[in-house]
Amino acid sequence: MPSFDITSEVNKVELRNAVDQANKEISTRFDFKGSDARIELTELTLTLYADDDFKLKQVTDVFTGKLAKRGVDVRSLAPKDTEKVSGNKVKQTIAVRNGIEQETAKKIVKALKESKLKVQASIQGDAVRVSGAKKDELQSAIELVRRSVTDIPLQFGNFRD
Repeated sequence: MPSFDITSEVNKVELRNAVDQANKEISTRFDFKGSDARIELTELTLTLYADDDFKLKQVTDVFTGKLAKRGVDVRSLAPKDTEKVSGNKVKQTIAVRNGIEQETAKKIVKALKESKLKVQASIQGDAVRVSGAKKDELQSAIELVRRSVTDIPLQFGNFRD
């Protein structure tokens, strides 16, 4: 029975490269001279440091530009509120989403069931497996999911015939 998996993953190598490129640009830019602006990556958490809110916004802009050039979807980032560190320095923590959350997975399964397509969807950890009798039905399911879920980046892979 043909099937495929719906996942949401970030290419960690490209993410690391984007962080490195952004740090390099920040260290060479004139408007950041003498400031403590940088980006740190630990596992799936980013921490952005800057001297004030304006420079933090500039660091964020530089970083999102590098992510776009490297092909990493910005929707996979979940920024938290900015925090004051010492003096007037600020930092912002950004969580990197990896995998489909339970609420979103349930939303995908519900949308597929309501669509009257002849496919079965099941939640398998942080992925959703969709199986059906015909490839055309699976392709219709992919289109339906692409239209209904727009808040996170999705990949459709592991296609089996």
